[in-house]
Amino acid sequence: MPDSWFKRLCLWAIKLTGWRIVGTMPNEKKLILIGAPHSSYWDGVYGLLMRQAIRLDLGVMIKREVLNGPLGPIVRGLRLIPIDRKAATNVVDQMVARFAAADTLWLGIMPEGTRKPVKHWKSGFLRIARAAGVPIQTVFIDYPTKTFTLGPLVHATDDTEADMARIRAMFVGYHGKHRDA
Repeated sequence: MPDSWFKRLCLWAIKLTGWRIVGTMPNEKKLILIGAPHSSYWDGVYGLLMRQAIRLDLGVMIKREVLNGPLGPIVRGLRLIPIDRKAATNVVDQMVARFAAADTLWLGIMPEGTRKPVKHWKSGFLRIARAAGVPIQTVFIDYPTKTFTLGPLVHATDDTEADMARIRAMFVGYHGKHRDA
């Protein structure tokens, strides 16, 4: 069965690279999973390997350009949700509609929105969580320890600024490939 050989391949790759997941997966039917710091394409590679290895049913938002690049044929079948960041496509409403239509949905988002250093995270994940009524699962990426650590579940309030400050503070001390959170 192709799925089992692919799972074994992903498990082998994770073991070979030394990456691991720390923490317990929440028992939630719907949630948004945010990972940071996002400073390298490798974040996505390791994350997708782990997702496949543990058979995590997680749709991941990704910039559309990745699907059009040389990795396009490989990543098209990995349940990625292409986002055109240059077009005003009302992504928040589209994702809220996906949550409303699904019995179960885990959606992965990198809140920085880019691998480059940013002063402010994009607030779309908070707006989606609030409108869809779903919790946010924090995932701390740490290259020195080669871990994806599952942090606490967070519930969005009506105060986006306070929520963002509270969530960003949780990521202090974690180190991406090229920079800290």
